[in-house]
Amino acid sequence: MLHDRKAKLNRQRNNSVAKILLKPNPDDVNSIDGIIKAFYDIVSGPPGAPRNWDRDRTLYIEGVQFVYVGAENSQSLPTISIMSHEEFIRRSEPVLLNGFFEREIYRITQNYGNIAHVLSTYESRQSENSPVTSRGVNSIRLFHDGNRWWIASAIWQQETRACPIPAAFLPKPEE
Repeated sequence: MLHDRKAKLNRQRNNSVAKILLKPNPDDVNSIDGIIKAFYDIVSGPPGAPRNWDRDRTLYIEGVQFVYVGAENSQSLPTISIMSHEEFIRRSEPVLLNGFFEREIYRITQNYGNIAHVLSTYESRQSENSPVTSRGVNSIRLFHDGNRWWIASAIWQQETRACPIPAAFLPKPEE
């Protein structure tokens, strides 16, 4: 038990040190558009392509939480997965390595001072030009520290028959 706690503390320290040493790409963090673009770019790629997790680490505050709200279980309750950044990477890599492309198709941004909330509707594909395999909405909380934007949390839910994406979260048809 004590060994497990020490190992966990060492991992946390190592991740903190690594984050301090990593320099973000200014294009990724100087604007909300830049950080959201990087958010999607990093997870997208062809089969077998490694993702740039170091670049990803520069987008988030230490202790960021990722929350996946899944389909309802047998008790009609949504399944919830709360993850650290490292847990998100570990759970995502097997899916991403089979080929995964995710892109934003619509965004609603609310700003107040140095905080922002982005509702970002996405669509996913296995390859860049293959049919859409899923859609959903990312809820991304951000703040600006005077120098750059940071993502404080990301929550997402995939669209299902029981929970279609509302029209207000989808691109408007061309008139």
